[in-house]
Amino acid sequence: MLSDRDTLLRRLHELRSEHRDLDTVIIRLSDMGGQDQLNVQRLKKRKLVLKDEIARLESRLIPDSIA
Repeated sequence: MLSDRDTLLRRLHELRSEHRDLDTVIIRLSDMGGQDQLNVQRLKKRKLVLKDEIARLESRLIPDSIA
């Protein structure tokens, strides 16, 4: 059975993968010209949501340290 940490790590991997995939799609759509700018903006917004989620998961995985 997977631990909570393993589950978070797997989810983090999935989010990072989706984030990279969105980069590729955005670049390809941007190279095609201005005909699909609305879709590019939606993908960029999704990418920002993913970035926030990745940061949130990373902070959960890093234990608090008392300096």
